[in-house]
Amino acid sequence: MAGSGRPGGKTGVGLVSSPSAGAHDTGPAHPERPERLAAILERLEAEGLAGELAFEEAGAAPVEALTRVHPHAYLERIAAEIEEGRPWIDSPDVPVSPASYRAALDAAGAAIEGTRRVLRGEWSSAFVLTRPPGHHAERDRAMGFCLLNNVVIAAQAARAEAEGGVSRVAIVDWDVHHGNGTQHLTEEDGELFYASLHQFPHYPGTGSADERGRGAGEGTVLNCPEPPGSGGAQWLADFEGRVLPALEAFAPDLILISAGFDAHRLDPLSETLLEARDYARMTAGLAEVAARTCGGRMVSLLEGGYSLEGLAASAAAHVATLIEWSGGR
Repeated sequence: MAGSGRPGGKTGVGLVSSPSAGAHDTGPAHPERPERLAAILERLEAEGLAGELAFEEAGAAPVEALTRVHPHAYLERIAAEIEEGRPWIDSPDVPVSPASYRAALDAAGAAIEGTRRVLRGEWSSAFVLTRPPGHHAERDRAMGFCLLNNVVIAAQAARAEAEGGVSRVAIVDWDVHHGNGTQHLTEEDGELFYASLHQFPHYPGTGSADERGRGAGEGTVLNCPEPPGSGGAQWLADFEGRVLPALEAFAPDLILISAGFDAHRLDPLSETLLEARDYARMTAGLAEVAARTCGGRMVSLLEGGYSLEGLAASAAAHVATLIEWSGGR
């Protein structure tokens, strides 16, 4: 497709799931529930998108990949507390069940697998459809429904990958909640870039515009806090006017997306008013930058999104755009 800006020579878009995602039981009233994944898959089928995806199921992340981000002591502690039957880890907002540690290991493994497939040129891009989410997880603390920081684990695995490995990785986070864990795990590394659009003030309280990175990472963090009640016009103005230029200037070798869809107007955990089409437009903007800077290589990881209708519509719009930019549809 000459002149389209789409990467050529790739097999399309992959969707990576994990076998234990549905077994992570957060309780019947919890918003981060297994039905989220089912709603997305049903929407992809209904819109005819599933047939254009390469499906893969991934197992647990290896210990060496996890310990690039989280210390052994933390991993051992949460495994032990779950085995002992603790109802939550570190905070009541991280409920767990007997299968939760395996689900977290598999979610991190799926993030690594999707990234590996893209780096090796097997797929042009990938969507990692797993749970629990990850961007609130700190180095040694669980927070905000998150046990392991999947996107940072994937970023560090990409840098260690023997075949197609990279050095400069950008993470773009459009979840309505600021990714405190991701920022804190990347903000001192000059070859990791983190940009976030999020409602502010809102949980977890971090993500002000003056948080820009530290030490060698000074200037590699870009926060775009958006007020409650903001919608697509304001988010897109910052995304296209600030995030995309900064991303292109960073010139990443790979773009990872913390793809939370809880800024949708139907979401019960936010006061932001995005529509599914806004996620499609942000995806297209990232795809354009990726085509110019890193051969189109992008991997998105599901984070939040708690209205099943809003989540499914937004994720489908995101995936449809990935497929379009891969040369499909």
